[in-house]
Amino acid sequence: MDAKFTAPPSKSVTQRALILAALASGPCTLLDPLESDDTLALAKALSDLGFSLERSPRKWVIHGQGGRIPSLGATVSAGEAGTAARFLTALVCLGRGRFVVDGSARMRERPMQPLVDALRQLGAKVRYLQARGCPPVEILAEGLKGGQVQVRGEKSSQFLSALLLVASKASSPIRLEPDGNLASLPYLKLTAQVMEAFGVGPTELQPIAYAVDAPREVRGREFQIEGDYSSAGYFFAAAAITSGRVRVENLQEQSAQADREILGALAEMGCRVEASNGGWTVTGSDLRPLQRDLSQMPDAAPTLAITAMFARGKSVLSGLSTLRLKESDRLSALAVELSRLGAEVVEGPDFLEIAPRPLRGATVETYDDHRMAMSLALAGLQIPGVVVRNPQCVTKSFPGFWQEFARLEGQS
Repeated sequence: MDAKFTAPPSKSVTQRALILAALASGPCTLLDPLESDDTLALAKALSDLGFSLERSPRKWVIHGQGGRIPSLGATVSAGEAGTAARFLTALVCLGRGRFVVDGSARMRERPMQPLVDALRQLGAKVRYLQARGCPPVEILAEGLKGGQVQVRGEKSSQFLSALLLVASKASSPIRLEPDGNLASLPYLKLTAQVMEAFGVGPTELQPIAYAVDAPREVRGREFQIEGDYSSAGYFFAAAAITSGRVRVENLQEQSAQADREILGALAEMGCRVEASNGGWTVTGSDLRPLQRDLSQMPDAAPTLAITAMFARGKSVLSGLSTLRLKESDRLSALAVELSRLGAEVVEGPDFLEIAPRPLRGATVETYDDHRMAMSLALAGLQIPGVVVRNPQCVTKSFPGFWQEFARLEGQS
């Protein structure tokens, strides 16, 4: 295999830029935003809140309202998008009126309580309309005051990111710090990086804490969405699995994206990893087993779990407790599906042990989870007879995945 791809735009960056553009003073132009189920759900929710958003190929223009929410009350849906649900909940607190943030059946099972608790510390009136700790939530918005806020972040860094993104529009400065352990710290770095581009970058304090001056103007601007390391990871893993060579372009070498670290993991497994001219090249070889804590890059865990099936010994992937809170319980789902393909798998509370065994084709379940679908597809590059159920769920983050994957299949 010797293939070259262009990384699609980053879902994480697109969603952060959308929120900041809505808060900006004047119009913002997002260049190359990702058009996927999650980002379109957030864009529609912003439109439902009264923001003017014009979409054209490779360009979205959002007319920011300087921190004002145009609607005096609305019900918005985040669909399956956990990031959007959390970002929207913080955003509407800046408004005036009654707002409800809801989502899909699975979204109604995903945690929201750490964010709600933190917003209440800032004076927000938020209550749960069904199950405690989960959407839908009702917000009787009167704006946010400032102050010091502690946020539980062991389940997701999105709670802190949501607060950071709206903090510049509070009535006075805000200091945010995690209460206990913090999952996925690189995503907070990414949030801070995008905020800086819009002129409201936080001050990073030691130990992990952020200070945001407020009230403060978010600068309207043209903003280029960078390529996505999460999506590129599937192609890098393909090179590892097939002992081939894959180059992915449109990737910032020094990006703050968490899943950039998949390159380090593949290097530990024996792959050659090289950066050049706005992209990375991975060349596979006989794979060593991987012993790695993935708590800071959980979205790459399914990809690395599949890759581990083809290593020369037992891999141990740890730090995976947050996988149980994603679009599916990815930890249990991976254990079931890798076993179905013939691997020997031990599932722990926050780890997977994966030992290679003679592998076999099978029909695998995706649990309506985009990352499960794309990761499991990789197994089919080396195992005849792998069939992926419900393949269309990839539209959540990578609508063009199967077209690109077909190019890999043609060379495997």
